[in-house]
Amino acid sequence: MAREPAGLPAAELKGLDLAAVAGGTRLRLRVKPGARRRALLGVLDGALKLSVTTAPEHGKANRSVLGLLAEVLDVPAGEIALLAGQGSRDKTVLVPLEPEEVIARLARGG
Repeated sequence: MAREPAGLPAAELKGLDLAAVAGGTRLRLRVKPGARRRALLGVLDGALKLSVTTAPEHGKANRSVLGLLAEVLDVPAGEIALLAGQGSRDKTVLVPLEPEEVIARLARGG
């Protein structure tokens, strides 16, 4: 049985670059695909760093990233939109929450 991803310390989340936009919050990601475990790893240069076990082929890793975020943020995966970075480790997503709520839910974890 897979463990739920642990939250991140609030102090670390203060370095997260969030932008309130129409429809929610724009969040930058740095993704490590093909990792041994799915996890929130921290904040790197303002981006949320996370890992997924899925290989980066045919959009599988992108779907895993959106699924992990949906689980941690407690929102349906279909409500998180991948705005940029479909073929890159650096991605931008739109999350249907206010920035303060994103921080609170990331600190809480899955």
